[in-house]
Amino acid sequence: MSDRKPTINDVAREAGVSKRTVSRVLNGSGSVGEKTRAEIQEVIARLNFSPDKQARGLASSRSYLLGLIYDNPDALYIDQVQRGVLDLCTQKGYELVVHPCQYKAADMVEDCLQFIRRSQIDGVIILPPVSESRDLAMALREAGHHYVRMASVDFDDHASIVVSDDRAAVREMARYFLSLGHTEIAMITGPMGYHSSNERLLGFKDSLAEQGVILDESRIVEGQNTYDSGLASARKLLNLPNRPTAIFANNDEMAAAVLRVARTLDIDVPTELSVAGFDDNMLASRIMPSLTTIQRPVRAMATLAAEKIIQAIEQTGKDVNSDDFLVKPHLIIRESAAPLKAR
Repeated sequence: MSDRKPTINDVAREAGVSKRTVSRVLNGSGSVGEKTRAEIQEVIARLNFSPDKQARGLASSRSYLLGLIYDNPDALYIDQVQRGVLDLCTQKGYELVVHPCQYKAADMVEDCLQFIRRSQIDGVIILPPVSESRDLAMALREAGHHYVRMASVDFDDHASIVVSDDRAAVREMARYFLSLGHTEIAMITGPMGYHSSNERLLGFKDSLAEQGVILDESRIVEGQNTYDSGLASARKLLNLPNRPTAIFANNDEMAAAVLRVARTLDIDVPTELSVAGFDDNMLASRIMPSLTTIQRPVRAMATLAAEKIIQAIEQTGKDVNSDDFLVKPHLIIRESAAPLKAR
């Protein structure tokens, strides 16, 4: 081969098949035998062939673009999602287009529909809290757009959703606090208009109540999943006359804020106060003390969502995977939580 860029004709000639067969392999068609598919993929790798996405799209009436819609202040979470989606996009020849929106805006649904039309998106992955919008899901279905929602509640067809079992995960956190001897426990929730915030609060309260510990309303403070709201919430809780000995925050960003406030008030973590978060983002293991948290496999969830959406788009002759939709976060124990010591 010369220095020119290899073409689909070169791949077909080297593999001893027709150009149409190569095209079927590139488009993920299920009508090519496994042996032939493997031989063509070997030639593609050997020639370092990369299909022209524009020409590929014109031939298949697709753009080979996936959309990602979100309204989430946690940049680390968004980064993990994008990495997860791109893990599969790179393999399948798709590109990712990101669209931030305002979940509370009156025109949110129309804004998302315009984004899909304007960018000629083949399918869209929707992140919480936007994924909790029933109106958006209905509008997408009515318009015939492929979508997959990432969420903490099972409220859609399993082919169109990836669910994180948050309630079970926070029950594990509650049991861990109790095992350390804590009964004076507080929680900083996320915005209570979000399903995920309610799931975590209910799971935490219920698990404590099963062991005879009531989460007092004065020790439940609503945060906004931001560092600043975590600071304000922590000040409120740690200035109570009978302050809690353990605080669970709805995400790691607010948990990090609790650590900061405790330090300014000269409250030692973990000997005087245990702190835990949710997500296990990249900072959780790097701050001091390192953060006990719930690890939610965000990147794996995003890859699964991309797999579902691409399978739906390409209609390879197989049903979209409906069984594999639930992921289970789990407890990560680090330095910020410890057994209760007498005051």
